[in-house]
Amino acid sequence: MGLFDMFTQEIAIDLGTANTLIIHNNKIVIDQPSIVAIERSSGKAIAVGEQAKHMQGKTHEDIKTIRPLKDGVIADFAASEHMIKEFIKQIPGIKGKLIQPSLRIVICIPSGITEVEKRAVRDSAQKVNAKEVRLIYEPMAAAIGVGIDVQKPEGNMIIDIGGGTTEIAVVALGGIVCDKSVKIAGDVFTNDIAYYLRTHHNLYIGERTAERVKIEVGSAVEELDVDVEDIPVQGRDLITGKPKEIMVGYKEIARALDKSIIRIEDAVMETLSLTPPELAADIYKTGIYLAGGGALLRGLADRLHKKTGLPVFVAEDPLRAVVRGTGIALKNMDKFNFLIK
Repeated sequence: MGLFDMFTQEIAIDLGTANTLIIHNNKIVIDQPSIVAIERSSGKAIAVGEQAKHMQGKTHEDIKTIRPLKDGVIADFAASEHMIKEFIKQIPGIKGKLIQPSLRIVICIPSGITEVEKRAVRDSAQKVNAKEVRLIYEPMAAAIGVGIDVQKPEGNMIIDIGGGTTEIAVVALGGIVCDKSVKIAGDVFTNDIAYYLRTHHNLYIGERTAERVKIEVGSAVEELDVDVEDIPVQGRDLITGKPKEIMVGYKEIARALDKSIIRIEDAVMETLSLTPPELAADIYKTGIYLAGGGALLRGLADRLHKKTGLPVFVAEDPLRAVVRGTGIALKNMDKFNFLIK
């Protein structure tokens, strides 16, 4: 190991709309919300990640919380750069070193991304002392993270439902054969829930509350095999202006999410219709893999199974499938020829 290598650290980053995860030395060392809190008067960032999330929806006018990524791509360049920098500083192996090590980074990006958006991701990474940056498409990373051997001449279908985008792809021979990226994912589900409670119950709730409802009683179908208890939800009554509480159950949430899930189903069917016949034959045997936080939505796998007639598997720990795949790509940087320079 040369002196040069001693000062080089390798990290894999899943820069997500909702959460950012970083792997260093084969361990997930950062798993935090992609949020930055900024002081308006000075423009300085005062908190990132978990700390900033606690401020969300509770700030006064001098503090604003920003989510620097929208639909899987960088929307606020300065905030995203600051966030990446802060997260890297928190990595145990890098924290407190006198000489900031130079980094080799693999970052995953949505498959529907433009050249300009790619450059924004790369520039952000280069500002944090990265001497080498490679990009990997999200569905590819998800497929590797789920445990699929992507180099084999065999078709596999992966659906990665993140915060900002749902990526649907058929992969074979280390490449994406056909794919579709739709801007309907976790964030849209959260908004659907807030909108439903506003229109059906005159209850105005914040984003954090809507997200909690999604996690606790979210469902893609109105009939579940397991019992899910109704939960109390507090917000502001739109008619009286007073705080109030209602009970919400999964059946209502399934109705709230129905339209968005139909659009995901349509995108899956469209991708299947574009798949070459030999690969379609493979997928008939291998089925569909679900990754990303959206894979945790109750009843979604069943619903997709009914729609496609194919077996649907949910990845274990779907929230971390993409970053795990990115970490494996980092270790095999020289072997995998599908990483984008």
